[in-house]
Amino acid sequence: MSAGGPGAKEAPKYTKKDFESDQDVRWCPGCGDYAILSAVQKTLPDLGVPKEDIVFVSGIGCSSRFPYYMNTYGFHTIHGRAPAIATGLKLARPELKVFVVTGDGDGLSIGGNHMLHVLRRNVSVTILLFNNRIYGLTKGQYSPTSELGKVTKSTPLGSADRPVNPLAFALGCGATFVARSVDRNIPHMEEMLRRAVRHKGAAFLEILQNCNVYNDLAWNVMYDKESRLAHELRLEPGKPLLFGPPDDRRAVIMDGVVPRVVRAADTPESALWVHDETNLNAAKLLADLFAPDFPVPIGVLAAIDAPVYEEIMLEQERRAISERGPGDIARLLTSGDTWKIS
Repeated sequence: MSAGGPGAKEAPKYTKKDFESDQDVRWCPGCGDYAILSAVQKTLPDLGVPKEDIVFVSGIGCSSRFPYYMNTYGFHTIHGRAPAIATGLKLARPELKVFVVTGDGDGLSIGGNHMLHVLRRNVSVTILLFNNRIYGLTKGQYSPTSELGKVTKSTPLGSADRPVNPLAFALGCGATFVARSVDRNIPHMEEMLRRAVRHKGAAFLEILQNCNVYNDLAWNVMYDKESRLAHELRLEPGKPLLFGPPDDRRAVIMDGVVPRVVRAADTPESALWVHDETNLNAAKLLADLFAPDFPVPIGVLAAIDAPVYEEIMLEQERRAISERGPGDIARLLTSGDTWKIS
C-alpha cells in the first residue's frame, strides 16, 4: 500500500507519543541526541504517513541507536553502510518514507563513499547527520569533522587532518537539498525536519549536536547567548543575509567572487546578498562560512528539483518487462557457466 499518491491509505491522527518506542533511551544525560529524538517524534505526526510506512536506517555510533527509540520500522545496520541499505530499501519499496540517521564519524569516514553515492543519485531518503566533531561511542577519538589541531585520545599532539565540511561535501556530491540546524534551537530544528522530509530526492540535514562527555560545547558559538546573537545567520528565501544584534546589524555581501562582512547600515540595498535556495553556486559559498570571521548559516542552503534515482530505475524495469517479458533469475543462474545479456 502506498504511503502517498493515488490509492494511498489515510494515516491515523498521531501524536508524539505514538512514535515513542518502549525501549529505555540510553544516551548520556545531557546529550544533544535527546533533543533531536524529541523533535523527530514531534514532527512525524505532521507528515500524514502511516507509521508502518516509515523506516529509520542507521549505521554505528551513538546517533545510530535511533531506530530503537522510534515506534516505526527500523534497521540498525553496520558501520557507514546505512545509505546503501536505504537505497536498496527505497528501490524495493519506493512507497516507504525512509530516513538515514548517522553521525559525522559513521557517515563521513567509513561511510563517506556510500554517502557520496546516495546523494549524487538523488535517492528519496531523508539523511539526518548528527555532527558533534568527535567519536562518542568509542570514547573520544577525533572524527572527520574535528578541527585541525584537536587533541583527543587518538591525537594526543593534535589532529593533523583538515576537517570535512559536511555541507560542502553534500553540495559537492550533488545533493538536491542541503540544510543545517542546531540541537538546542528546537523550533528551527523542527522547521528544518519538515522541510527535509517533504523534499523529493535526497535531503541532507546537518544538525550541530553536543557531546557533553567527550566534546562539550564544541558548538558554543551557537550556544552562548551573546555569541549566538553575534554569529547566527538565519537563511530565509528572498531575504538579505543579515545577522547580529539589532543595534549593530551586519550583512554578508559579495566582493567580486569573495564573501565579505560589512555593516548593514553602511550598505546600499542593491548591494545586499539576497538568499536564493535554487542557486547552487551561492550555496557552496555559504557552506564555507563559519565563525569567527563569518557568521554561521543555519537553514536551507539549497533546494532544487532533479531526477529521482528510484523513479528512473523502476521505469527502466517496467520498460524492460514490457519489451522482453519478465525475467527468470533462477533459470539464468542454473543455465550454465556462462550466459549472454542482450
